Amino acid sequence: MSLGRVISVNISENTGEPKSSVVRCKIVHGYGLEGDAHGGDWHRQVSLLAQESIDKMIEKGLEVSPGAFGENLTTEGVELVSLPPGTSLRVGDEVVLKVTQIGKECKTPCSIYYRVGDCVMPREGIFAEVERGGVIEPGDPILVEESEGTTGDK
Repeated sequence: MSLGRVISVNISENTGEPKSSVVRCKIVHGYGLEGDAHGGDWHRQVSLLAQESIDKMIEKGLEVSPGAFGENLTTEGVELVSLPPGTSLRVGDEVVLKVTQIGKECKTPCSIYYRVGDCVMPREGIFAEVERGGVIEPGDPILVEESEGTTGDK
């Protein structure tokens, strides 16, 4: 088990655009973040991107901050891309997420790519389903629990 934390909680009304940071947010079982365009009955209800990935883009001279790459949760201290699908993440006191996908294929560049010249989300972002809902906020701990019989398939 490893421990990280939530740096920022981010939502947007539309897909393919940067998300705005919120002070706290309700995460709904089987849906995702309340008020977020990516919520729904599918395998990418919540997106996560590490601050360490964002820092790589800042080192390239880009002026970006949490939410710039369309991620719902900006994290710190967890190597997200190393987590196999099936891994459970306990966020704060209540929320449990199950990793469903590492990275994604973008068929066409989104507005994020055009705005910042690159997007780390397809390479280093992860996606999850909500197994147990609750309220989350920046500063909440993230506990990585062992995966249960995953195959590593995307």
